[in-house]
Amino acid sequence: MSPADDRTPPATIFDETAMLSLEDLSRMCSVDARHIVEFVEEGVLNVIEVRSEWHFTGAALRRARLAVRLERDLELNLAGVALAVELIEELEQLRRQLKSRG
Repeated sequence: MSPADDRTPPATIFDETAMLSLEDLSRMCSVDARHIVEFVEEGVLNVIEVRSEWHFTGAALRRARLAVRLERDLELNLAGVALAVELIEELEQLRRQLKSRG
């Protein structure tokens, strides 16, 4: 397997209001569905439950891909991934606020 085969698929434009199934999200992040479940259990991802089935927003896809990259590239455990994702999103929000004021 080449190094390129081991990477998360490149980011694509995706409607953040779209609903994804557990299988869709795991496929789009190139991880096992159990891995997505672990992200949910650790609080990295939020679930929308519809008729006892888990669904995720398009925003969860962006968050899950970030989590997978952090886990892989920085070798963080799940708790570390959850903390890093929260801090990155908080930083992005602060930057948007500063930009809107400028």
